[in-house]
Amino acid sequence: METLQYPNVQETLYREVLPNGLEVIVLPKDGFQKTYATFSTKYGSVDNRFAVGGEELQQVPDGIAHFLEHKMFEEPQGDIFAVFASQGASANAFTSFDRTVYLFSATEQISENLETLINFVQNPYFTDANVNKEKGIIEQEINMYKDNADWRVYFGLIDAMYHKHPVHIDIAGTVESIYEIDKETLYKCYETFYHPSNMLLFVVGGVNADEVMELVRVNQSKKTFQRQGEIKRDFDQEPAAVKIPRKIAKLPVSLPKCMIGFKDKKVGLEGEELLRQEVTTKLMLEALMGGSSKLYQDLYEQGLISDSFGHEYNSATEYSFSVFGGDTPNPDDLIEKLKAAIAECAAVGINQIAFERAKRKKIGSYLRMLNSPEAIAGEFTRYRFRNSDMFDVLSLYENCTLQQVNNRLAEHFDPEQMAVSIVQE
Repeated sequence: METLQYPNVQETLYREVLPNGLEVIVLPKDGFQKTYATFSTKYGSVDNRFAVGGEELQQVPDGIAHFLEHKMFEEPQGDIFAVFASQGASANAFTSFDRTVYLFSATEQISENLETLINFVQNPYFTDANVNKEKGIIEQEINMYKDNADWRVYFGLIDAMYHKHPVHIDIAGTVESIYEIDKETLYKCYETFYHPSNMLLFVVGGVNADEVMELVRVNQSKKTFQRQGEIKRDFDQEPAAVKIPRKIAKLPVSLPKCMIGFKDKKVGLEGEELLRQEVTTKLMLEALMGGSSKLYQDLYEQGLISDSFGHEYNSATEYSFSVFGGDTPNPDDLIEKLKAAIAECAAVGINQIAFERAKRKKIGSYLRMLNSPEAIAGEFTRYRFRNSDMFDVLSLYENCTLQQVNNRLAEHFDPEQMAVSIVQE
């Protein structure tokens, strides 16, 4: 078992890679009653074309990672949620663009719940009947989100930015694509992406690292997994330009929703380089349009935005983009004012006071996050699967300079890379 020390954040992690390839990381938190555990696979909605160990590439239906997540909770003896509940735990799961995460939180029976988590994720149960039944359930979910204005404006924006990369496809897929899914394809994807060598078990909270490691070692020693070659993911070449500059959807909403996105032209970053760009971009967005910025206050006083206005940056090796917006009575007025403010700021740069204020806020938010096992559990795997380290974020924020932020501002906000998504009546 390897010990990983992070003196700048006063944390110590314990790590081991088991013979079957499973990576296990434990973060004990003295004095914490609650424990969170996540069992994650590096497999998300974008992974729809792949090959393993030199085999031919194969294309699978969109939405299959999300479909798998749904089906994993069904066991021959019933729903696994009931087992967790009987052991005093709350369980959940989610699928994102690039990972699927199964988790539980509990203050008691940690060993029992950890065994349950590992065992059900490593014991798929797919039948023709339960797969066909699930299609109707997911179809209802897809149709429900079609009526969700926040969902439509967000994914409408991503669809407007991306031509070919599957990030623009709804995580749940389409009604048509899910009806192409069968038991055999589910097992193929499961065997490929749920192999221990493609997974990470992370446990944080009031636990003993030695006890957790021994439990996992014993659990895995009882199971046999065939050796697996490298997973090769394949994506079509994505054009640099946005697909559609403006996309409008009609829904009954009390106020229009407007989101603006900027698509990065420069992709292919990995590890620390990708993490550095993420930190710099998030700091830049906070300084420019965070809640304490002059731009935010001006737009708020003009009645163009409300406290629904927000921003985010989403990045991976093959894609990255910023998103900002919210409810507004006048989308076109908001767009023009944001474009003018961004152009002006790009010309003169963010000032030192705004930069330092944003930096303090981001550092403060990060340090607060370290006091939440739930937040740590939610974020750790995201960074790990991108070959970076969540505990490096603090030093990157501390060492980020105003010049780096202004360089990123000028580079990122290219008017040719902008797309807009509006939902209105």
